[in-house]
Amino acid sequence: MGVLVGRQAPDFTAAAVLGNGEIVDSYNLHETIKGKKAVIFFYPLDFTFVCPSELIAFDKRFEEFQKRGVEVIGVSIDSQFSHNAWRNTPVNEGGIGPVKYALVADVKHEICQAYDVEHPEAGVAFRGSFLIDETGSVRHQVVNDLPLGRNIDEMLRMVDALAFHSEHGEVCPAGWTEGKAGMDASPEGVAKFLSENESAL
Repeated sequence: MGVLVGRQAPDFTAAAVLGNGEIVDSYNLHETIKGKKAVIFFYPLDFTFVCPSELIAFDKRFEEFQKRGVEVIGVSIDSQFSHNAWRNTPVNEGGIGPVKYALVADVKHEICQAYDVEHPEAGVAFRGSFLIDETGSVRHQVVNDLPLGRNIDEMLRMVDALAFHSEHGEVCPAGWTEGKAGMDASPEGVAKFLSENESAL
């Protein structure tokens, strides 16, 4: 499928460990995020190297996502029991601690295949991140190779950009952040924006 932007996020039901530590057998995406924005992020494996830095970074920004009405959901091909063990391992011993969002068990690889982020040789997920709007449509995606950790603040920026566009109808130019000017999507809007902001690009 490749690019999912503009399409409905593939639904799934799988076992998961919730943010409160509860293990459930039937975690359903569409039921969980119905009417809300969500970030789904894939990572290769529990108990690895780059991954804990990303999961902890998501956890440290969890309240920022919550303030914006965004669910955060992590997915890897590990079992729910491996996820639980990793959550119960202290950070200074290579664990992630009790992260406050759900970790989904994609043991059959069906979810990473549906989102087209499965590594063709390694059989694990690339570092794929997907921003989903309130209608269930994917609005932003980025996929990193295995050695390249992602920037969680960039996902927050994308959440803010989507909210700005939804509220104001303007588009967000390069490097836009909360509080900066948007742009009217017209030749006149481009000309006005560039005449006022070109030096800051």
